[in-house]
Amino acid sequence: MVKEVEIVCPPGQHEDETVIKELASASLKIPVKKINGVKIVKRSIDARGRRVVYRMQVQVFIDEAFKTDHYTIDYPNVSTAKPVIIVGAGPAGIFAALQCIELGIKPIIIERGKDVKQRRRDLANINKQGLVNTESNYCFGEGGAGTYSDGKLYTRSTKRGNVNQVLKAFVAHGADEDILVDARPHIGTNKLPQIITTMRETILNAGGEVHFNKKVTSLLVSFDKIRGVELQSGEKMEAGAVILATGHSARDVFEMLHRQDILIEAKPFALGVRIEHPQEIIDRAQYHCDVRGPYLPPSYYSLVEQVDSRGVFSFCMCPGGIIAPCSTDVDEIVVNGWSPSKRNNPYANSGTVVQINLEDVQGSDTDPFKMLRFQQQVEQAAFRAGGGKLVAPAQRMVDFFEGRLSVDLPQNSYLPGTKSVQLKEVLPGWISERLRKAMPVFGKKMKGYYTNEAILVGVESRTSSPVKIPRDKETLQHPQIVGLYPCGEGAGYAGGIISAAIDGINCAVAAAKNL
Repeated sequence: MVKEVEIVCPPGQHEDETVIKELASASLKIPVKKINGVKIVKRSIDARGRRVVYRMQVQVFIDEAFKTDHYTIDYPNVSTAKPVIIVGAGPAGIFAALQCIELGIKPIIIERGKDVKQRRRDLANINKQGLVNTESNYCFGEGGAGTYSDGKLYTRSTKRGNVNQVLKAFVAHGADEDILVDARPHIGTNKLPQIITTMRETILNAGGEVHFNKKVTSLLVSFDKIRGVELQSGEKMEAGAVILATGHSARDVFEMLHRQDILIEAKPFALGVRIEHPQEIIDRAQYHCDVRGPYLPPSYYSLVEQVDSRGVFSFCMCPGGIIAPCSTDVDEIVVNGWSPSKRNNPYANSGTVVQINLEDVQGSDTDPFKMLRFQQQVEQAAFRAGGGKLVAPAQRMVDFFEGRLSVDLPQNSYLPGTKSVQLKEVLPGWISERLRKAMPVFGKKMKGYYTNEAILVGVESRTSSPVKIPRDKETLQHPQIVGLYPCGEGAGYAGGIISAAIDGINCAVAAAKNL
């Protein structure tokens, strides 16, 4: 028989099978010799008390042969099947393609950027020279923004679809099996590119198509039904369904839709700064110790507070990570964060942002671009304040709260460089003031957080899309066009790798029904 039991053990013993068997034996009140194997189902760190422990749900095989799991997926060949065009090769697009193959449909992915390998050169130019390739950067290219943004697989979107289906697909393509059991699964930016490459090879081997350096400039529509897409080159590609999975930064796609009188809407989002601390400060606060032990990972945090009737919260926290330049145009500053798989950089960073509602921004709520233009204005102000070459405006935390220019800035992970400025002159006043008030409040929630050793780097503005592409709740099709499926973060239906992947799967299923 197989029984499931919760066990608790100190760091250093959480991977010792002998210890796990003994704890399971004691909990189930059975001899250890009756246990043929144990399998960890869920694992998390509990740092609520003074003693940090691992909590694990474990399957115990009692008088029964231990069974190992296999995660390979047998994909059929779809080279001659009906096609679906997928615009964008981010998580939503890739998982839509994989689902199409499983359903016997041929996916044709069209990606404006480069493949993972070629994309690295453009990222090097961004970091070393402050040069932005508007078609290949941290947001555009194979894998989308997810490839080079940490690889966090934690989501609250369990009601939208099968999270395990996504995690198992990652494992089948090379991710560590730990992501199936960890409470906050994480792949790492250094490992994701190879996994994404393997996924592309799966799509190609099954008869699908992946086209890089091709930009969709128009949708082909007849009698309110999708016929395909037209590329910048003038080439036309036809299909009975188009999944639009272009990400939250493809502003030209929103303009294309508006130009073709296809309904889009302004959408709330959040904007602020990225805050970086020495990782040891976060570890001391969260683990209640002077030095983090060798068996604990770098710690994370999650903070939220209502300030003047508006939410201020941490976002995309990256333990042992770096701050990255994620601009998609030459005259803007956008920052994000990521971590390698070992999370072994000396800094911890997190976006810290203020919720922005439609009524907060001047202009008519019927103007679909009013939130996007607001986002652009702040990003361009940050670029001017930094002085060019993607140098980012920055300020020490206590200096920001007290309203004084930082005499110097602490060492930090942002490679293009930082410049000391008054961030209140970059951010809109009502955003700056709410961030300012939140800092000491967060410091009361987490010891050591409020310190001048922390640096605020501006601006964190691509938290989600400022534009929504509407769709029917049941069919997932655009209300005006049969066969057009707005999908993922760019359409306003996801907020991370997992939720975007799930939405891609859902759109593929919906497209298959329609075809």
